[in-house]
Amino acid sequence: MNTATRALTVAAAAEFAHLAPAAVRLPVLRRTLARRTAGLGADPHHVALTFDDGPDPRSTPYVLDALDGLGGVRATFFLLGSMLERAPALGRELVLRGHEVAVHGWYHRQQWYPAPVRDLREVRRTTEAVTELCGARPHWYRPPYGVLTAGPALAARSLGLRSVLWTAWGRDWTAEATGASVYATARPGLTGGATLLLHDSDRTSAPDSWRATLAALPLIAAHCRTRALTLGPLRDHAVPWPS
Repeated sequence: MNTATRALTVAAAAEFAHLAPAAVRLPVLRRTLARRTAGLGADPHHVALTFDDGPDPRSTPYVLDALDGLGGVRATFFLLGSMLERAPALGRELVLRGHEVAVHGWYHRQQWYPAPVRDLREVRRTTEAVTELCGARPHWYRPPYGVLTAGPALAARSLGLRSVLWTAWGRDWTAEATGASVYATARPGLTGGATLLLHDSDRTSAPDSWRATLAALPLIAAHCRTRALTLGPLRDHAVPWPS
């Protein structure tokens, strides 16, 4: 094997190792080998409610008020560091109103190529910002787009964060989304132990798509209530931590 071939082989192996954890997005793996990473909880009466991409002063306050209006439902908010930096008071308000804050990365970008130094720097920067600006130490990490590559996954673990994706979503980021469509998409997955992905910001989604999320929340809450399911944050989800 010549030097060029060897270099290509090493690069290919590194790229495969980097991308391999992203396979947990496959439904068959989420249901079997990657149940913990997918966010399947052990409590058969609990559904974890999670929001990505905030905090956003244009939309997050409406989501918070809606959750209060549904009987004080609490959720886990996966924050982008770049968004929190622009709205630190709103990050603090999330905690003061009883919600859980978690890490979504500094920027909302895909991490397709190995860059371990960058990954550690960005996850650490966001973790520190959440801790300092929100006044609560985060315990969860969710990668942008749900693509869990090795670099961010290892960075999160080294910082004491648990990587978690979701088992149900509402496709609330699309221009066509409505409250009814978000609920209809999420409904099959709203069973005990599920983790639901929604968005409290449209900064990385279709403009005003957060309004569909807002309209879907009463429908989702009613669905869970009629099935004796409690909506709440991941901290109450009974997801076993790895040893």
